[in-house]
Amino acid sequence: MKPKVSIILLNYNNEHFTVDCLKSLEHVTYPNIEPIVVDNGSKPESIAAVRAAANSSVIILESGKNLGFTGGNNFGLKYALEHGADYIILLNNDTIVAPDMFDILVDTMEKDPTIGVTGPMIYYYDAPELIWSVGGKINWNNCNTSMLGLNEEDKGQYGDISQPTDFVTGCALMARREVWEKVGGLDENFFIYYEETEWCVRASRAGYKIVYVPNAMMWHKIGLDARATTPRVYYYMTRNRLLFASKTKAGLRSWLGIGAEFSRTLVSWSVRPKWKDRRPLRNIMLRAIKDFSMGKYGQAVV
Repeated sequence: MKPKVSIILLNYNNEHFTVDCLKSLEHVTYPNIEPIVVDNGSKPESIAAVRAAANSSVIILESGKNLGFTGGNNFGLKYALEHGADYIILLNNDTIVAPDMFDILVDTMEKDPTIGVTGPMIYYYDAPELIWSVGGKINWNNCNTSMLGLNEEDKGQYGDISQPTDFVTGCALMARREVWEKVGGLDENFFIYYEETEWCVRASRAGYKIVYVPNAMMWHKIGLDARATTPRVYYYMTRNRLLFASKTKAGLRSWLGIGAEFSRTLVSWSVRPKWKDRRPLRNIMLRAIKDFSMGKYGQAVV
């Protein structure tokens, strides 16, 4: 029998995404998958809609409250590990997977036991040939991260064999059971954003290879502007970048780089007319920095 792949989806009042994703999983060709929906404290009608649409193979768990991306996935991870998963993938519910995606990811890992973590080529759902992510890169000069391939048209430039990468996005992050057991789950201090990057650093430092697999494909229902700068997103990205630097024990160069960038941003938003629309975010940045310095992590009201 093929290794068992447990697939963790979070649902938080967006049942329309979850239902569509589950429908795409019904068409996968890999023979041994276990979809696990973790409802992260949704309204009753949201989880009811998911239950009504799910087939008998879908496991539905209810966390009882919003545990964030980190806590919700950890809730599902615990179940998957207790129920015999060989591989576990964190999969955003606003995605559609290619029928052979799991075949390709598992085959890649089965052929090379040194690979601990994989991720597919991810395209925009609304622009099916436009890449959103094929792995990610960490800039240790300032602890910033970027998606490889972002907004590039796929012309075969990433080939068809796996390649090493610094991290794979939590939108679709598959790892062996032994990696989850050795490295642990996501750090719940992050709540959302930067958590998968920090986890991948832990996995890499534990000796596991992280690769992207370009011929394994899926599509993400994210806007082409890819996470507009809302106060909520900006708060978590700012605070958690500092938390990431701390957790990974980044060096002095990283901290100086972060400080220089934050300072330039604050000055630009304050004095340059072209950035006047960003001025309301100055207080968000300062609050995020203050919360990090005071050890206020996890969920925040923004």
